[in-house]
Amino acid sequence: MIKYFDGGMGTMLNLAAGELPEQLNITDPERVLRVHTAYAEAGADIITANTFGANPLKYDNCAELVSAGVALAKKTGKKVALDLGPTGKLLKPMGDLEFEKCVELYSEVVRAGRDADLVLIETMGDTYEIKAAVLAAKENCELPVFVSMIFDEKGRLLTGADVKTAVAMCEGLGVDVIGFNCGLGPEQMIPLVKELAECSSTPIMVNPNAGLPESVNGNTVYNVSPDEFAGYMGEIASLGVSYLGGCCGTTPAHIKALIEKTKDVPDRTPEYKNTTLVSSYSECVELGKKSAVIGERINPTGKKLLKEALRNGDMDYILKEGITQRECGAHILDVNVGLPEIDEVKMLCDAVYQLQSVLPTPLQLDTSDPVAMEKAMRLYNGKPMINSANGKQKSMAEIFPLVKKYGGVVVCLCLDESGIPEDSDSRIKIAEKMIKTAEEYGIEKKNIVIDALTMTVSTNQQNAIETLKVVDYCKNTLGVNTVLGVSNISFGLPNREVVNTTFYIQALGAGLSGGIINPKSQSMMNAYYAFNALSGLDDNCTEYISSATAVEAAAPASAEITLKTAIIKGMKDESALCARELLKDTEPLELINLHIIPALDTVGDGFENNKLFLPQLLMAADAAKSAFDEIKASLASKGTPQVKGDRIIIATVEGDIHDIGKNIVKVLLQNYGFDVIDLGKDVKCETVLEKTIEHDVKFVGLSALMTTTVPNMEKTIELLHANTDAKVFVGGAVLTKEYAKMINADYYAKDAMESVRIAQEFFGRE
Repeated sequence: MIKYFDGGMGTMLNLAAGELPEQLNITDPERVLRVHTAYAEAGADIITANTFGANPLKYDNCAELVSAGVALAKKTGKKVALDLGPTGKLLKPMGDLEFEKCVELYSEVVRAGRDADLVLIETMGDTYEIKAAVLAAKENCELPVFVSMIFDEKGRLLTGADVKTAVAMCEGLGVDVIGFNCGLGPEQMIPLVKELAECSSTPIMVNPNAGLPESVNGNTVYNVSPDEFAGYMGEIASLGVSYLGGCCGTTPAHIKALIEKTKDVPDRTPEYKNTTLVSSYSECVELGKKSAVIGERINPTGKKLLKEALRNGDMDYILKEGITQRECGAHILDVNVGLPEIDEVKMLCDAVYQLQSVLPTPLQLDTSDPVAMEKAMRLYNGKPMINSANGKQKSMAEIFPLVKKYGGVVVCLCLDESGIPEDSDSRIKIAEKMIKTAEEYGIEKKNIVIDALTMTVSTNQQNAIETLKVVDYCKNTLGVNTVLGVSNISFGLPNREVVNTTFYIQALGAGLSGGIINPKSQSMMNAYYAFNALSGLDDNCTEYISSATAVEAAAPASAEITLKTAIIKGMKDESALCARELLKDTEPLELINLHIIPALDTVGDGFENNKLFLPQLLMAADAAKSAFDEIKASLASKGTPQVKGDRIIIATVEGDIHDIGKNIVKVLLQNYGFDVIDLGKDVKCETVLEKTIEHDVKFVGLSALMTTTVPNMEKTIELLHANTDAKVFVGGAVLTKEYAKMINADYYAKDAMESVRIAQEFFGRE
């Protein structure tokens, strides 16, 4: 039968302004216990400890608050969930929180709350923070791990992942239950739950809000009654879930009605999905349906310029190779930085970090060093391909545990202690041994890819034939995906591209799941698109026509990246270099208006049209900042005074300590030339008024993430309108356009880019 979580905590506590809910675990435990008891009496099976916002960034006595919170929940006699919410900060490279620091913060909470029955990681909008929290849980306790995410109505996390991409990473990490909470009401969550059921093999949980918030007499209320809530949840229950509950605005009455409505609906785990997924933070690639193009160019073998770049620590060269390969059609990028004379561990980690800073393309981590492999897998944001393991016992013992812990699709090479067999039968036996051994480590066959190994045909005419036999057998008999390094086939032969292309077509016909090729080779990519069109894998030949048209229209390739391109791609160093060069014969204002702002507008338009996501937006802003820094340095060297832009105050309202959204808005406004005065978080109404008058500011931005702090936003707006002629724009997860109007805000910004557009409109810059 379905198990039931409790509902909202903050609204039930009736918090006063500035009162922190987790502190009540010590200062007023009876108040917290009354809420827990009410939910237990309503029929909840799982009581969520009052630890959502407890982390060492916020509380010096975090461990004490967490252990007290778990102990209080246990008094109900029900199962207890240790509740881990977001830290309130963005992780690097988008923010300033180091990944390992984030793991450490969550680890402290988990160690203090190990008396719970499960770990609930909830209200998560960033796959990277999810990964940090999951690793903290698994490394510090043996409890089941539930992950609940906050998606918008477009089906995206804050940092861009769709449902399938987020599920790929969570399942790779071995999460026990996956689901949604907060952000949306039950009606809005129905299509998301359908999507989750279609791609997840893991039990599902759903804890929506009681609809959307409204302001009534200065209080935040939610517009879905217990009966309405139960009605929608009945539909959700029928989609196949294991856990149901509520989030913001839900009460014991909502949970009681929910249980009554769904108590006879059977618990149903989704059917097992035999899909092989490789993911980044915002994209996933499915192997098996259509062959994936794996870009081979970030591999020093036979590449003099890349070797030189690696020796010099020239990361820009690697980033350019990555960007170019993606633009040429690569779905996954192979990343191999192994040279004897460099620190491969550091270089691989740097390359992965930098590539994920500018590209959403999933990566294949390619190294023979298990230490480098683990370090790179740990910091990777998503579910990577792992290249590689082989049939040697030592290799399997080193690599398979890493794949099990961190998640990934592992490439298994058909070689063992005896070397690479010449015949296909012997290679197949090695493949079968590796599949069996991997399964003993808990690695499912769908997360294994066999590399049949491409041996040059110039040394043995049977090499291509034997390799293709292995590809065919693995795909069609063993039911496992395959990969090949295609260009190895032609070593020692003239006109290699013809040989490579022909072999590639043969391999695709044999069922190759992923070809490691040079996507900059027009011949190889033409073969790829033509094969898909002829094989019924390209609806209406759309990709083939698009690729052919792009080739015909392409301008001659430029060796240099422009400032606009550098900003759009988020390349900070290249952006600074381009700006420095342009400033030699371009006026600063012209540089801003003709290069920087158009680049930011391009990224902003992509963001608003759901083609680019927050990471790309912030990386572009960072690159623009590098260009602005060059302009400032140039003006300073000439003794030219810097002109300040239109002035804006921003603040997170009193009682609210979450400032992710505000900080994003600040970065973007600054890059569009606005002079931003950031008052920080938990800012009193009177302070906002005082600073607005002091600096003669006409435009103020207010942020709130918590329903309990929206009344302070309304009070701040009232104060500003009564005492100044300043206009106010508002934003935050709990707000809607209608809600903003109810609290008398002048403008509502649904996201950070909208804040820029509103500011441009207000100051007449459009």
